[in-house]
Amino acid sequence: MTADPTTPDVLADDDLEPVAEQTARQAQRVVAAYAENADECRMLLSMLGIDPVDKH
Repeated sequence: MTADPTTPDVLADDDLEPVAEQTARQAQRVVAAYAENADECRMLLSMLGIDPVDKH
């Protein structure tokens, strides 16, 4: 099945669901492993919406 090129691939914020905590932690580890430095890691995590949150 091919995508309709006339339909925009944009989701409304209401259509987004938060990812499970375990999935977010796994994604954080992958990003951290491939980031060049801490600043890049923070930027990428923020862009993905999986910023580490201090739970204390």
